[in-house]
Amino acid sequence: MAHGASGGSSAQRARQAQARPVAPHRLGHARLCANGAGLSFKFSGTDPQMPRINASRALADLRILDLTRVRAGPTCVRHFADFGADVIKIETTEAEDLGGARDNADFQNLHRNKRAITLNLKAPEGKAIFARLVKTADIVVENYRPDVKFRLGLDYESLKDINPRVILASISGFGQDGPYQSRPGFDQIAQGLSGIMSVTGAAGAGPMRVGCAVADVGAGLLAALGVMTALYERERSGEGQWVQSNLLQAGIQLLDFQAARFTMSGEVPQQVGNDHPTSMPTCAYRTADGYINVAAAGSAMWQRVCEATGRMDLYQDPDFRRAEDRAKNRVRLNAELNQALASKKSAEWVEILNRAGVPCGPIYAMNEVFADPQVKHLQASVPVQHPKLGTLNLINNPIKLSRTPPRLSTATPERGEHTAEVLREAGYGAAEIEDFKNKGVI
Repeated sequence: MAHGASGGSSAQRARQAQARPVAPHRLGHARLCANGAGLSFKFSGTDPQMPRINASRALADLRILDLTRVRAGPTCVRHFADFGADVIKIETTEAEDLGGARDNADFQNLHRNKRAITLNLKAPEGKAIFARLVKTADIVVENYRPDVKFRLGLDYESLKDINPRVILASISGFGQDGPYQSRPGFDQIAQGLSGIMSVTGAAGAGPMRVGCAVADVGAGLLAALGVMTALYERERSGEGQWVQSNLLQAGIQLLDFQAARFTMSGEVPQQVGNDHPTSMPTCAYRTADGYINVAAAGSAMWQRVCEATGRMDLYQDPDFRRAEDRAKNRVRLNAELNQALASKKSAEWVEILNRAGVPCGPIYAMNEVFADPQVKHLQASVPVQHPKLGTLNLINNPIKLSRTPPRLSTATPERGEHTAEVLREAGYGAAEIEDFKNKGVI
């Protein structure tokens, strides 16, 4: 299918399409074609006759070999699976529990829209099978410790020798080299090492972990972004490359202005609880029946808060006149607003403040999140059918594309569910596949 800008007449485009037949030996390769005023991208990643998961058309001609486990790697791969890439999840021949139980919500949410095979990558025959799959792959994704890929012969140079166009994405705890390269890395460790825990939580209460796996998810999404960049660059160079991300830098990247405050001015940001570090009033405030978030940046918005709450005396107060004054005197400011907002219920204040143009919203428990009308409208959760577990409501891909949107088409496959199918596609006969089974290769 075509991606990018197009130009020229319909007849010209038809002639160009006829001049670009997809040869079997080009399986897994993508080509760049001049097309009038712009460029069009023709991927030939997979045989249209093969059994496929019918998800989005956006990346339907890409093939990905997925060696990932736990969260950061699967987060990266999930992006491509949701947009229709042919993802082959490769698991060991022996069961492992690093990603939790296969039927649990976490595993099912991470590994939808994939095919699954088992393969012993330590056995010579397993290595040979993997090498054959690499020949028709666009992308390989792994999140082993950095040394493991070299021991298994899955490093970029080895893969490049098999397929110069292949892109290897490696996600690690702390980077592929350096003094910490051999350390095992998990989200909590990266949150501490990156500084995230030093700015999270109430002042003086000690370090606090963010309540979700931000370093894991961040590293996975950054890897996906890197892969998409490498795919685009490959259209010009014709070559793949090694894409790297790590949990440590993902955490630093997510700190954003908090980290930049130090790198530019030497300021060490501190914990401020629910307050914004520099822009007040931004906090979780008490109401008559709970809490709401208010985020009022700038003098104009601060004036609207005072008008909506009937506290124009606060707007005239010299302690709150300028932004730096409000940040400096945040304790008294929060106390005054808590007192003012205690007069009405949360839903009332959300309506009043939003009508006044002040960013404001409720603070939900998870059951309330998915009952919210806007969340329902966005289809943040969508059903998928599992042959054993029935209907599963999984978290939808949040990216919207107008013509080729993502789609949750299939639930997470069983271990090795597609092993024979994938090996047949790779050219192995029934007798060979049976022999691999008997030897413990698959």
